[in-house]
Amino acid sequence: MTCALVAVLAGFAARDVQAATRVFPLQGVWTLVAADKVLQTGETTRDYGERPKGRLIVDATGRYSLQIFKSERVRFASENKSDGSADEMRSAVMGSSTHYGTMTIDDRAGILVFSIEGSSFPNWEGTIQRRQYTLDGSELRYKVPPRQDGSIPISVWHRVE
Repeated sequence: MTCALVAVLAGFAARDVQAATRVFPLQGVWTLVAADKVLQTGETTRDYGERPKGRLIVDATGRYSLQIFKSERVRFASENKSDGSADEMRSAVMGSSTHYGTMTIDDRAGILVFSIEGSSFPNWEGTIQRRQYTLDGSELRYKVPPRQDGSIPISVWHRVE
């Protein structure tokens, strides 16, 4: 009877070790490769300029931080951002997209689910957003739901570590 109890407890311990070592499939550091959009005509165009910059960092539990920046943002004339002109402010806001929170994956539906805690666009805070995604080796690609103009943003990331 004691041997049976030890075997059962050992089984539970092994299961717990496996659960603890299981990591989120997108864990790592990702660099932005493309931030495009597909127009209603089917044409793909740049959404964040010719050389967008970005980073996506995901931990083992799915906590993430994401930043996308348009390379062609207008630089501020002043070193103090509170002195920025309307054009400088517009370029800074419209040329960036940042948010953080947690993400999960619905493998069967091919959906990446963002639970957004904080965002450069305040209306996204506290929202849940779903993105169709594919993961092909070290490339992550996802589509954002269509915008009001019908265009569909697409982000492409490459795992760097």
